[in-house]
Amino acid sequence: MNSGILGTSLRLLRDGLLHTLLFCSTYLQEISLGFKQGFFKYFQLQYSKKLRSKMRCSLMRLARPVVTTRGFCTKPEKIVASVLFERLPVVVPKIDPVVYAFQEFSFRWQQQYRRRYPDEFLDKANARGQGDYQIDYVPAPRITEADKTNDTKSLQRALDRRLYLVLYGNAYGSPSKKPVWHFPQKLYEAEDTLRKCAESALQSVLGDLSHTYFVGNAPMGHMVIQPTDTAPDAGYKQFFFKSQVIATNKFRIGKCEDFSWVTKDELLEYFPEQAEFFNKMIIS
Repeated sequence: MNSGILGTSLRLLRDGLLHTLLFCSTYLQEISLGFKQGFFKYFQLQYSKKLRSKMRCSLMRLARPVVTTRGFCTKPEKIVASVLFERLPVVVPKIDPVVYAFQEFSFRWQQQYRRRYPDEFLDKANARGQGDYQIDYVPAPRITEADKTNDTKSLQRALDRRLYLVLYGNAYGSPSKKPVWHFPQKLYEAEDTLRKCAESALQSVLGDLSHTYFVGNAPMGHMVIQPTDTAPDAGYKQFFFKSQVIATNKFRIGKCEDFSWVTKDELLEYFPEQAEFFNKMIIS
């Protein structure tokens, strides 16, 4: 009986030792794995910090000569909203002689193969519309008094062309603050959108926007005015918005010394330095 108890005690002791050893080995493995992972993360973090610092230093070395030579600054960029205010053609433009010759030839060609109607039908058609109520229509002349006197302040000129409003006076970025020819413009400050700024610029000149129509919300073009040696802080971006005259032929132009309604060809003469840019931007 004593031997049986002793054998049972020995087996229990053996099993306890085996469980203890198994638990210790598992615990040591987890500790080793955690140490390896923690060391790897630590090494990775340190390596990434060194790599970022090296990249920062290399970028600074590359950017330093560019900044020193070109003179970049951290000042906010200035934006100017300008309005290309136009009057659409009033009469149908004259047909090009080549186009007119082709239309005449096409009409004569179709007349050869047209369907011939009975004479009775044609007589009835000719008799219709005759009476005392007929009024002889005399078209108005295409050449007005403003065309003859070259009155550029009148909208009653160049009726078959588009006219554009240009102002003479102080403009943003003008050299030595001297009056120059320019479009209605305003420096963008705290308006909600750039179009609101353009509307404010045109309203300051006309006093009212009831006879105007802005075409779209996006600008039709823009140019970058580079700073000069005499005015290093005069650089800005100028965005152009299109607006059209609606249901009127006269405006009270203010806030300028002089103004003119000019065609595209005349406008290019007002801005010789930007003539190529305006020639591409304005399609008429």
